[in-house]
Amino acid sequence: MQVTETTSEGLKREFQVLLPASELEDRLNSELSNIKGKAQLKGFRPGKVPVAHLRKVYGKSVMADVLQNAVNEANQKIVADNSLKLALEPQIEFPKDEEQNIVEKALEAKGDLAFKVKLEVLPTFDLVDLSDVTLTKPVLKPSDEEVQEALDRMAKQNRDFAAKDEAAAAETGDKVSIDFVGKIDGTEFEGGKGEDVDLELGSNSFIPGFEDQLVGAKAGDSRVVKVNFPEDYQAAQLAGKAAEFDVTVKGVQAPGDVTIDDELAKRFGMEDLDKLKEAVSKAIGSDYEAASRRKTKKALLDALDGKYAFELPPSLVTQEFASVWAQVEQDLKTREKTFEDEGTTEEKAQEEYRKIAERRVRLGLVLAQVGETADIKVSDDEVNQALFARVRQFPGQEKVVYDFYRNNPQALAELRAPLFEEKVVDHVLGQVKLVEEQVSKETLFAEDDEEAAPAETNEAATEKAAG
Repeated sequence: MQVTETTSEGLKREFQVLLPASELEDRLNSELSNIKGKAQLKGFRPGKVPVAHLRKVYGKSVMADVLQNAVNEANQKIVADNSLKLALEPQIEFPKDEEQNIVEKALEAKGDLAFKVKLEVLPTFDLVDLSDVTLTKPVLKPSDEEVQEALDRMAKQNRDFAAKDEAAAAETGDKVSIDFVGKIDGTEFEGGKGEDVDLELGSNSFIPGFEDQLVGAKAGDSRVVKVNFPEDYQAAQLAGKAAEFDVTVKGVQAPGDVTIDDELAKRFGMEDLDKLKEAVSKAIGSDYEAASRRKTKKALLDALDGKYAFELPPSLVTQEFASVWAQVEQDLKTREKTFEDEGTTEEKAQEEYRKIAERRVRLGLVLAQVGETADIKVSDDEVNQALFARVRQFPGQEKVVYDFYRNNPQALAELRAPLFEEKVVDHVLGQVKLVEEQVSKETLFAEDDEEAAPAETNEAATEKAAG
């Protein structure tokens, strides 16, 4: 097999592969000889079928395997001999006049097998020194007031309710049991019907205005509740529309006292109130730490993005842009909006999101090289823990989800990639100077325009570059 590099431009490589007819013949005969002892054909004793007859019967299928093996061998040889890291799988091109009849021609040994292998490789670049980078890490600790507010909510949500007298009217804070049927323009709509639904008046858990119109109702009352769905309602087909609900009140219950004590703690599986307070403080602190991590990570990625500039594999950028753009179009469709509604044009939006795609690919490649250089690994135990966490998200379908990931290496790799990325981020954060800054809750959870855009890295690029 002869392999010759014909093109080397940027990240693009092209090789010409030539497999002489004589070698094709030898490979074919070798494969036929291997199956001779196993072949069972009518009129021949096992192991006694002539190779010439095997060639007539199995030649095409065997030659197809020979050609596929030759292509695979060529790809492996090119990658190994040139120490290449591929951005995508190689593209194979056969001569136009041979494309349809390549197996037949090979069988007849009418000529050499020649084809092109087109590759796109990952860029090489040096890691930069980050000792001059200073990042601010926002810090917020749960206050006693926040813990108390959380306890108040927990106690209120878990207090007992007692049935009121049938003649008693529902007040704000009471719980009503209702049946309802929603209609738009006189027609019932999907998801607008419910039976024996408990609703606490004043909880604002239903459409704005719905609960207010049930204040004063008694058990057995029927009311028509008129509301307007919010413009930003999650179901786009209902957003902004006027609706009427036929409501039947089946019962009214008054709330009991809100008590925060050891008994409340035991309802949540805690020994006493002090243990519950500790758990609540820890939970709030975890939320704050997660928000701090997101902001710190984004600041780090911004800093890395400003430190690196190198040629990106066009195919990875194109793939990433296609993924991002599909999300943009789906979002507009769901919200029934246009680019004009968003104050832009499709062309400008594409330009903006292509830059985002480029950023994600660039950062994915950078983190991959950092991880490879630092020999950062994700253990099988860590992947298993992530798998079990994913499985728990689908109660009742645990085995189906588990089997899917276990039988799908690509899906399992998608669990490994974010674990690898977070380890690399921790490693890089150890190379920069972190300055903690006490912030308010509003500041910690505020999202500016830049944070609203996709800021994460491209996992496909990370995975490929990290091997």
